Amino acid sequence: MKTFLILLSFLLSSGWANGQTFKAGAAKRIITPDPLLPVSGGIGQPKPVTKKEGDLFVRAAVFEKGTTRVAIVSIDNLGWPAVLGDKSRALIQGIPPENILIGATHTHSAPDAYGFPDANGNTGADLRYLEWCVHQIADAVNEAVKNLKPAELKINVGEAKGKIAYNYYAPQLYDPRCGVIQAIATSGKNKGKPIVTIVNYAIHPEIIGPDRGILSPDLCGPLYDRIEQKAGGMAMFMNSAQGGMVTADNRRENGKEANDWAECIRIGNLLADEALRIIDNATIQKDPDLYCTSKTIDLPVESEMMRMILNHSPLNMKVSGSNMISTRINLLNIGTAQVLTIPGEALPNIGYYLKRKMPTKYPFLFGLTNDAFGYILTRVDFNSFKRYNYISRTSLGEMTGEIYINEALKLIDSSPEPAVLQH
Repeated sequence: MKTFLILLSFLLSSGWANGQTFKAGAAKRIITPDPLLPVSGGIGQPKPVTKKEGDLFVRAAVFEKGTTRVAIVSIDNLGWPAVLGDKSRALIQGIPPENILIGATHTHSAPDAYGFPDANGNTGADLRYLEWCVHQIADAVNEAVKNLKPAELKINVGEAKGKIAYNYYAPQLYDPRCGVIQAIATSGKNKGKPIVTIVNYAIHPEIIGPDRGILSPDLCGPLYDRIEQKAGGMAMFMNSAQGGMVTADNRRENGKEANDWAECIRIGNLLADEALRIIDNATIQKDPDLYCTSKTIDLPVESEMMRMILNHSPLNMKVSGSNMISTRINLLNIGTAQVLTIPGEALPNIGYYLKRKMPTKYPFLFGLTNDAFGYILTRVDFNSFKRYNYISRTSLGEMTGEIYINEALKLIDSSPEPAVLQH
């Protein structure tokens, strides 16, 4: 009897009996179109391509603790509208739709996922390809659920060193911090090995861009390969507050830019190496908490150009009669980290401010997640000087940043604080 009680006590304390064991799973799918499709770097018609450099992927990580299950999805595309994400959510089993965070890497060398209309309302988007991607996302998440296994976490945030990113408008106005979340298997043949390594960093993957006739994941492809080769498991990239214009530092000494696959490899490998350095000595979190919440916010579509795009896209991203559009933002606590999603490209000052308000030493921002409604500026920056003419024009409007910041702060204030690491 005494032996039984000791065993029962052990099982309860380990979380086995009440299903509280933290678990993680991962899966990926290649979504490179065959034959190749034209690629989109933003508003306008897609540009034809003749070859590819690297493959496009959907990558999914699923985390579970007790009755809470969360999926994080990364797709190699310029952006991924909620109308497409919601189709995948309807095909995913065992995870509440509001707990499925779908973000785009923002490569400028992938097929059009918005259906950008031209002046005559015509679009170059391939709707059959987009529908196929919808199913690949769902398949990857469903497989990641099947792959769930007991895990522990390593989490860290640190400055990524070297020539990786800069702000095209103001070189030093960017966030050099790189956040890394790594789930490590605690059982089975891969015990002690990473299941997934998520890299969160603010950068435009536009080294190749849409005008060179190449379909590519850009710098994200070499980043995936490097991490998986050196650490094992699956690698993911989630972009951050990279708006206006935090881009890859591919500047050369002669004043020109390196716009080829070799430069994608250089920057992707460097960022991967820095991410692995940052996470290397992080403390193991053996029983991490998991919490996810979300809210729907309404944003006014003040820009005539953005209204035209949304209303004439074949994806039915309709603006309401009062010129409003709804989107979901998430807050996720995973171990000592707190994650906020951004439905577009927030400028660095918004990113810095939100990270400062998050009650953790490990703040993460997942940009271009759940939606990607162009640039997000504060009211005082909107149309305030010439440098911001383009990003103001490709924003929903002057109030987008103000509304998003206020709603994000409410989400932070109403949610439990993430765990504090005990040394």
